[in-house]
Amino acid sequence: MADLPALLRAELGDVVVTDPAALEAARSDYSGQRSDSAPLAIVEARTVADVQTALRFAHAHRLPVVPRGAGAGLTGGAMASAAQLVVSTSRLSSIVEINAADQLAVVQAGVLNADLGRAVEPHGLFFAPDPASREISTIGGNIATNAGGLLCAKYGVTREAVLGLTVVLADGSLLELGHRTVKGVTGLDLTALMIGSEGTLGIVVEATVRLLPLPTGDPATLSATFVDVVAAAAASTAITAARLRPAAMELIDARALSAIHEHLDLPTPAAESVQLLVQFDGASAGADAGVALAILRELGAQVAMTVDAEEGERMLAVRRAFHPAMAARGSVLIEDLAVPRSALPAMVAQIRAIEERFGLEIPTVAHAGDGNLHPNLIYTGDTVPAEIWEAAGELFRAALALGGTLTGEHGVGTLKRRWLEEELGTPQLDLQRRIKEVFDPLGIMNPGKVF
Repeated sequence: MADLPALLRAELGDVVVTDPAALEAARSDYSGQRSDSAPLAIVEARTVADVQTALRFAHAHRLPVVPRGAGAGLTGGAMASAAQLVVSTSRLSSIVEINAADQLAVVQAGVLNADLGRAVEPHGLFFAPDPASREISTIGGNIATNAGGLLCAKYGVTREAVLGLTVVLADGSLLELGHRTVKGVTGLDLTALMIGSEGTLGIVVEATVRLLPLPTGDPATLSATFVDVVAAAAASTAITAARLRPAAMELIDARALSAIHEHLDLPTPAAESVQLLVQFDGASAGADAGVALAILRELGAQVAMTVDAEEGERMLAVRRAFHPAMAARGSVLIEDLAVPRSALPAMVAQIRAIEERFGLEIPTVAHAGDGNLHPNLIYTGDTVPAEIWEAAGELFRAALALGGTLTGEHGVGTLKRRWLEEELGTPQLDLQRRIKEVFDPLGIMNPGKVF
């Protein structure tokens, strides 16, 4: 095993990295978890051929491979440990094509989400998936986890934005999936299968993604303040029930709002203040916002509204600061669960009950427009305490009981493996494992993650 990095370097040259600091960094991601030891080496691929060579080598030597982009994941999916080879796509960072006529772009896996957005904006287009990590997360990582973001309520998650993929399989072979066309139903949809597979089936090296026209006019943004989080969740449900379709609708509970204001050095919010941010875009933004304004006021909220784009972005910036605000308070188990939108008030009430039962504070934000919640469990030290895991289990079971899911956008990684069978059931989990064996018969792709 000790000779393998040298053998690989003989084939790939200086893209093979064994610097101790780099190996140490690959032990963790943004989940707060950390593997027991550093990996064997990192291949910082500059070309698709580098990825192919690395996987052919790993396949020949039965060497476990951990695909990694920016390492911005939140479930441990990109963590590597001893006797594993990290294959990084972060240097595959070229925007190959922007086709305004067909409203698509072809990008390598290492392109940052926000960089793609900036590149297509002059063409009057935008890339809809906008995770909170958009400034640091890669398109490849977004695809691996089927990432979402604030705009999912209207524009959908990453799966809705991907037309085709180029994937390197476990044996180093190259697979072209999908289409450049809007429609395409030839054969099984292996493109969709790859999205959200967290590097367990292959490594995405290039993607053809769908772009959308930039909405016309300025957005209309509302900031509604409640003193009860369940009432705020019910208000978001009422807006959805009114057949309104906000571009973004974000709930920030009192504990989260207080921490964010402290982190951003903003005035301390009133005690127990809960914020619901609602933004509409497009030609009907003003009219839709007016209807939402009436609903919110009728339900007892204090509401501020703006049609100034910069002011609206400043409002949403409060929500985007949630994760760094939590990190400033200690170690964090960042959770990600989703329920049907009508069940959001009930799930929020369950979070409050679990807090009381375990004597914890669980600051929570939610993509209220699509029922995706992020309860955060804060602790001290490097190891997640048993009671934190127990509380997390209660959160997941509450979501499942309401017809929800363990993860809306972060993925499973190592964080949620123990609960996977509770949602999928044994027959489906066994089938998924058999599908993985077809793509990865030696079991070298991201072992210990998801399955």
